[in-house]
Amino acid sequence: MANMMDYLDWRGDLTFQQAPFNEVDNLLLTELVYVDFTGIVPAPGFNGAVFLKDASRLFWEQHTDQEILERVSMTKSAPFVMRKMAESRRFENICLSSYVREIDAEMQSQFSAVCCVMDDQSLFVAYSGTDSTIVGWRENFNMTYLEHTPGQEKAVRYLEEAVRDTHQTVRIGGHSKGGNLAVYAGVFCNESVREKILEVYSNDGPGFAEGVLSCGAYKELLPRIRRVLPQRAVVGMLLGHRAEYEVVHSTENYTKQHDMLSWEVLGPAMVCEDHLSEHSIMIDEILKTWVSAMDIYQRQRFVETIFTMLDNAGVKSVDDLFHMKWRSVSEFIRTQRELSEEEKEILSRTWKMLVGAGSGKLRKTIQDKRRQEKEKAVEIKKAAEMKKVKKAVEIKKERSLK
Repeated sequence: MANMMDYLDWRGDLTFQQAPFNEVDNLLLTELVYVDFTGIVPAPGFNGAVFLKDASRLFWEQHTDQEILERVSMTKSAPFVMRKMAESRRFENICLSSYVREIDAEMQSQFSAVCCVMDDQSLFVAYSGTDSTIVGWRENFNMTYLEHTPGQEKAVRYLEEAVRDTHQTVRIGGHSKGGNLAVYAGVFCNESVREKILEVYSNDGPGFAEGVLSCGAYKELLPRIRRVLPQRAVVGMLLGHRAEYEVVHSTENYTKQHDMLSWEVLGPAMVCEDHLSEHSIMIDEILKTWVSAMDIYQRQRFVETIFTMLDNAGVKSVDDLFHMKWRSVSEFIRTQRELSEEEKEILSRTWKMLVGAGSGKLRKTIQDKRRQEKEKAVEIKKAAEMKKVKKAVEIKKERSLK
């Protein structure tokens, strides 16, 4: 099964002037933004840009393959994707500028973005999804009770600063939370900027609260939103959506399908499925039932309690969580014991709601399956009886002819 890396072998020799931008280019650029370009690509406000081939060289002068591979992150493949992009004629001379990587624990915001200018002078603004920091993961959970997050507001300001050339073709996109930020920025940016946007790519990105979905600017942008989901999508089904989606085939299972390197491509296009899996639809219904059963206050208190426990245990990143030593585990358990009665009640009640939503959906699924099996059995029985009747009629007809 081929992925975006194979695409570079197939079409990496073609410039954007020879072969126009396509949906696989979107996958590569939204993977590229996961690379930490701090000190390599100029920040906003600083003139100049860096060719991708030079950015890749500088990055690998500072890092080793082994160092990157030891990280606990679904996005640790991004530097290797960048290296192959930098070796291709199609991407080696794209210009990178205005790189931002901000982690603000106080504002509970993790934000990263970069501007990419192709050789046809078109602009792609790429927003990063959640990195390995706990701050970034908390911002995802905050979306369950906040209509607007600090990261989303930063995405709008970034886009408005990036789009200055009135004649430039503009595309924006991101993966996971980055897809959410891309759509949000496209909706809430100045109208003069929004009208320049050709396409917005949300690659398995979560949705929004009803207030965003019902605003006029969202409806205006809707025809330009390209929403992509793997067949067992979970993240991309979260919260509310209005945009149509296409289902890309993933070679992985369950949550690993969130990794864009598992998405199958053929030439300049993704290999698509007809529909989402029953598993994806069931998980979506369970999570929506769970979240809707809580009011805003309970959602907020649940998120605050979970992440306060992680903070008190000294967990600052996903790597810390996976490599927790006994001392940290003991601290996490002690922190849970020291919760207030209200916090303990919120945790207990919320988990029970999740289990209830899951078991309720599972019961319904089993009941539906049994009903379908009964209906199928009835249909088979009817078909068999009709076959017998037809056969009897044929025999009778043959006898009458004799």
